[in-house]
Amino acid sequence: MTIISLFLRELEEEATTARKMLALIPADKLDWAPHEKSMKMGPLATHIAELPTWISMAFNVDEIDFANSTWEPKKVSGAEEILAIYEASLLDAKTQLIEENTAKLGERWTLRNGELILWDADRWGVVRMAISQIIHHRAQLGVYLRLLNIPIPGSYGPSADEQNL
Repeated sequence: MTIISLFLRELEEEATTARKMLALIPADKLDWAPHEKSMKMGPLATHIAELPTWISMAFNVDEIDFANSTWEPKKVSGAEEILAIYEASLLDAKTQLIEENTAKLGERWTLRNGELILWDADRWGVVRMAISQIIHHRAQLGVYLRLLNIPIPGSYGPSADEQNL
């Protein structure tokens, strides 16, 4: 196995659970958050859906500068749109996880906000971070769903809801 094939396998394995979680988002709760400092459910889900694109950015740009970014968060009306964004993002990531990009994995990549360096790593680290962020925010979404009494699917085995506990 190569590092690229391992990244592809992990991305697809995590996608199975991400799809199940994203499909559960109720359209009437997109503006809901469990706390005033928490991200609202719609933007959180959209962030999860867009995170695979960071894998493409890892291979196609040397840095992201938030100070010069034209990115705007997508407005969604429900789970179907969120899942469509996720599938497009996942496909985008997979087009870059090719063996020809192995040589780029050691190259530097920077995340900044103007002069402030937020993160400086190699491209391998950016891919790893993107996958980790999908997992992290998916778990956060699971807490949101639990607080709304929406049964959640298991991630690495059955959840309490699936065990009828």
